[in-house]
Amino acid sequence: MTYLFISDLHLSPEHPRLVRGFLDLLDSYKDRNTQLYILGDWFNAWIGDDYTAPWLDEIVHALQKFHQAGNHVYFQAGNRDFALGKKFLKQFKGTLLSEPAILKIVETTYRLEHGDLLCTDDVSYQKFRKIIRNPLLLGFLKRMPLSFRQKLANGFRKKSAETKQVKSYEIMDVNAYAVDSALKDIDVLIHGHTHRPAIHNLQGKKRIVLGDWRDHSAQILEIDPKQKNLKLELKTWAY
Repeated sequence: MTYLFISDLHLSPEHPRLVRGFLDLLDSYKDRNTQLYILGDWFNAWIGDDYTAPWLDEIVHALQKFHQAGNHVYFQAGNRDFALGKKFLKQFKGTLLSEPAILKIVETTYRLEHGDLLCTDDVSYQKFRKIIRNPLLLGFLKRMPLSFRQKLANGFRKKSAETKQVKSYEIMDVNAYAVDSALKDIDVLIHGHTHRPAIHNLQGKKRIVLGDWRDHSAQILEIDPKQKNLKLELKTWAY
């Protein structure tokens, strides 16, 4: 069995190369009994499980083949696709993970999360996150027309891009205390969100930051529990 961890793909019809890279990844791992964990921002924006489009149909079809080959997909919501739910995942028997999620592989305990909750210094974002993810508000938005939700998502993306231009990298990065708290009682923390792929060694424990998907490659994590002297390393997936 292979455990594969990816995040921050930001798939959209405007970036077909990223979509193709994901489809190629599914094809490459479909015969390896793969447990695929997508830790948020799978899509650049998600306006609801009732959204359909040819480019998305191609992805769903590939995921169905991936599942039929004996593999499984686990999804954890990010700040761009927190509205993605069980209805979409049901099409290919995917599993929606809570945040954080705990995973045990052999003798090692992993904590999985998107990573935005670790950025506690970004106070304005944390306030916005709490509001927009309120179940009552989400339920209300899901009843709105797709056209309205599309405009809302476009507005959020524009506002996010403008905000990033004036905020420092330090504010948008993880908070050390938040990381220490997350690492309590576990061995390895895996997350994305910050777009700063790296493996940090912290007093005998590890924080693994997955990479965002750029024009040509992404930093992903693959764990093979059968491998002797397993060394956790980020792997470059080129497309």
